Amino acid sequence: MVNFRFFKVLTFMVFAYSCSSFEGGSDQKAKETKTKAPASIVESAKTDFEKSIHQSDGDTRIDGSSTEITRKNQSSKIYFLYGAEHLGLKNYYFDIPVVYNAATKKWITYFLGRGKEFFIRYSERAGRYAPMLGKILEDHGVPRDMIFLAMAESGFVTHAKSHASAVGPWQFIAGTGKRYGLKINWYVDERRDPIKSTIAASKYLKKLYNDFGSWELAHAGYNAGEGKVSRAIKRYKTENFWKIRRGRYFRSETKNYVPKIMALAIIGKNLESFGFKGIEFKDPLDFDEYNVGANTDLMAFAEATGIDFEKIQELNPEIMRWLTPATVESYPLRLPVGSASKVKGCCEKMTFKASEYALYKMKSRSSLKAVARKFKLPITILTELNPIRADRRLKPGTMVTLPFRKGQKFRSKMYADLYEKRRRRRRRRRRGVGYYDRIRIAKHKGKLISNPYQYYVVRKGDTLWDVSRKTGVALNTIIRSNLRLLNGGRMIRAGDRLAIK
Repeated sequence: MVNFRFFKVLTFMVFAYSCSSFEGGSDQKAKETKTKAPASIVESAKTDFEKSIHQSDGDTRIDGSSTEITRKNQSSKIYFLYGAEHLGLKNYYFDIPVVYNAATKKWITYFLGRGKEFFIRYSERAGRYAPMLGKILEDHGVPRDMIFLAMAESGFVTHAKSHASAVGPWQFIAGTGKRYGLKINWYVDERRDPIKSTIAASKYLKKLYNDFGSWELAHAGYNAGEGKVSRAIKRYKTENFWKIRRGRYFRSETKNYVPKIMALAIIGKNLESFGFKGIEFKDPLDFDEYNVGANTDLMAFAEATGIDFEKIQELNPEIMRWLTPATVESYPLRLPVGSASKVKGCCEKMTFKASEYALYKMKSRSSLKAVARKFKLPITILTELNPIRADRRLKPGTMVTLPFRKGQKFRSKMYADLYEKRRRRRRRRRRGVGYYDRIRIAKHKGKLISNPYQYYVVRKGDTLWDVSRKTGVALNTIIRSNLRLLNGGRMIRAGDRLAIK
């Protein structure tokens, strides 16, 4: 019996082959669309994915990734996953380049084995954020399947923070975040905002793609920095990521980063094929917006309106404190669906200006600068609350207003970023002692073996330090006892006989 589905797939494969590549190539640049307001993005994403549910290609996949419908809408290049036909997947088509090779298979094996629980948790959270993120990426001319980069970066955790102080679902460091329009200050850290950070990531990824003409190199640049990738291209005289990867210039983190994204995309768009059935996806992100004033006490607001404060924190992860920024006229606060109309009905005329500030009584003659150091606060925040010159000496007993809320513990979760232990900077390596210096030191400190009776024959690759470690003889002693070989700065060579006893 003729299998009609087989012929349908075969026909599409022939079409896809004409516009795809095995290891990526130059993609057609998508036109950038204007950024929509957050509420519009939510509604648009909901409509888009309601359509994709009814018109999907039959795959079990993470919502937000590309489908046949979204690929047509975006008119972007289509990539076919070659070399994996034996896996019997339901979906071999992507809008980012994917390669099935040893590096990718290693990550697929990991997420099907030791990392399976991680993948399930990532996928559950993807249900909440990926549909919206995918829509934003598409609106900015970036492939939808780039959501798997966010999955690799943070597992869709808005408050994720790396050892290098990269923050949020897209793991921006502060400098890059600010460069792409994200506000980072005492009050807010928009790297944690899933919508604003995705807009910023779209701009950055598009810039990287325009720089390198390759999504693989754009991914590498996102991880290692565009400067590192540019230098790698010059060093290896190629723009092929896989060729550069063979060298030693990229760190292993960057070498593994690109195949990791590809592995997540392959599994994420073929969940059922890889045995991931019954994943309990979280409900897609949805909310109302309600404008509140500057310095609004969100805890008082939550109490008056009957909205759970933790829910407000969850919907507004970029707000770091108990109050809205003092530097804006109004702030668009995200609330649970249906809450905005209730708030207008009960509390529209009420003001929630923050006033419940904690006070600190000066115990000795000191200044605001000293108080700022004590509580690990920005001095600008203290001077805003206390109109006193920062270096002015204050009398014992002076009351200083602190930006904490009255009754809160200063070391509560809300201020964890102030008191977390900073990662110790790697100590600068001391400038290595030069070879001549080492010989000069050994002449004075080394013990001389005057009548040697035991020797070590140098092997290929041995250094003086290796010889010392293998024989248990002090390095300075080896040098001083073999000066006839080493004087003049000569390095040891295979076959040399070094006196060790």
